This record gives sequence, structure tokens and C-alpha cells, in this order.
Amino acid sequence: MKNKILILSGGISKERLISLDTGKQVAKELKKNKFKIRICEPDQNLSKNIIKFKPDIIFNALHGQYGEDGYIQSILERFKIPYTHSGVIASAKAMDKEISKKIFISQKIKTPKYLTYSFDKKNSDLIKLIKRKLNFPVVIKPLNEGSSVNVYICTKNNLFKKLRLLESYKKILIEEFIGGREIQVAIMGKIKLGAIELKPKRKFYDYEAKYNPKANTKHIIPVKLDKKKFDELMNIALKAHTVIGCRGVTRSDFKYYRNKFYLLEINTQPGMTKLSLVPEIAAYNKINFISLIKWILNDASTSR
Repeated sequence: MKNKILILSGGISKERLISLDTGKQVAKELKKNKFKIRICEPDQNLSKNIIKFKPDIIFNALHGQYGEDGYIQSILERFKIPYTHSGVIASAKAMDKEISKKIFISQKIKTPKYLTYSFDKKNSDLIKLIKRKLNFPVVIKPLNEGSSVNVYICTKNNLFKKLRLLESYKKILIEEFIGGREIQVAIMGKIKLGAIELKPKRKFYDYEAKYNPKANTKHIIPVKLDKKKFDELMNIALKAHTVIGCRGVTRSDFKYYRNKFYLLEINTQPGMTKLSLVPEIAAYNKINFISLIKWILNDASTSR
């Protein structure tokens, strides 16, 4: 394998700290295995750093806006250097929750009902619309954030209080709340890698539950499902990965409620931190961290 790897991490999204941690963990593992590494911010010096270092592969460890929404991918395309994870179009589709939901629905993949909101309706009108289309409680979230940033479960009583926290976004998603079990599935290319169930002590698997070690989220692997239901789950995840056009590793977030799987979203650049789920699923399936990273590097491409 070519061994000069430039790791892109940090950035300006609300997931900057997670990205820095992912970059740090990946770099540490690659250095132990004799790779030549440079960690780089996606700033005004990016082009200069790429030209100077001449990497064989760029490992995209960015998370959130500008890192996994097609923006940085469109810049990397210009250098004709293979980069990891999904390309421009798949990244943009997956990051936009409205677009990805429309694709899921068109492909008969069950996903929670939703509507979009642009802060342009009277309070009474929005309440009536939600009651007619979704009912309470609902989940409100930005269209293009990851890691459950600014995601809230709302009742009729606290809806507008929580909506005020999202006013900086032009448009948000209001989604029916699905109870039940939280299950995450990892896909590696065309391989159905595995799944893990999460039992957060908080209301749901939010940002705190994901990244605060003190949150005490319980990780359950293997997931307790009969073979038929497990196979159904894995097939849905692979189908979502394929129809969005993803490459590399993805992680899909599901709710399992009343014997049905609901796909919430697909993540094209899942975290690679000590608390991240894809490395944990891989380890359970006898793929250690460096083997997972090497696979991701081997899968790197310049194709859109």
C-alpha cells in the first residue's frame, strides 16, 4: 500500500472536536504502522499543504457541514488524489435529511414521517399541521448536521421553546417520534459488517450520549434479533448505502418499533474515536482498528 497519508480533520462545523479526535486516533494508528502522516485543517492552506506533502491518499476525517456534505469532496476532486469515504454527490444526498428521506421513501425503505419548516408559520398553524400530519411528540433537527447536533424531542408544550434554539437554520426537519430500540448498522463497501444496539440513559442517543463517556450508554453486541429480522435489517442498510451511491464505510441509524425497522439517516463518514460504533462493530467481527483503516484507505477513490 502507498504510505503517505494526509489526514483532513478539524474544520468549522459543530462537530469539529469529534473530527479532531477521529483524525488523532487514525494518525496514531497509522504512525504505529510506519505510515508517513500529516494532519491538515481544511483551511486556506489546504492546497499548499497537499502540493507540498504530495500524499498518496487523503483520509477525510472531517464530520458535519463542509466535511461530509460534498463541499470538501468537490475541492479534493481537483487534485486527482484518491480520498476516503463517499464522493461529492452521495455525500450531498446523505447529509441533506430531506433529500435522503425522499430517496428512502422512493425505494420503499421505511423512515419516520416528516415535514420541513422554515419558521414561516403562525404557532397555531404549525400545531394544527403537526397534529394532522405527524402528531406529538415530534423530533426537530437541522437538515444538515450530524452527531445529533441540535436534535430535540418536543411535545406540544415545549415545541416553540425548542424551535427558538434552531432559528439560525433556514430550514429544519420536523419528524414523527418513533419509540423502540436504537440500532446502528455498519456497511463496508458491499459487506454487511454488523450491528450494535444502544441503550442510552438519556431520552435518546443524542450528542451527549454519543460522546460523553459519563453518559453510560449501554452497547449491546450482538443485537438480540432472530436471524430473519437481523438479515432484514442488514439488507435495508446495504440497500440505503447503495441507493444513495455511497462508498467506503457507512453507518445507518435505525429505530426498531413494533416489529418494523425505521431508517433515520445514513452517515457517510462515521467517527473513528474511542467511543465510535463502527470500530466497535468491526472489532466484534474480528477486524481490528488498523485493518479497518487500511481497508478504508484501499477503498479511496477520486470518482464522484
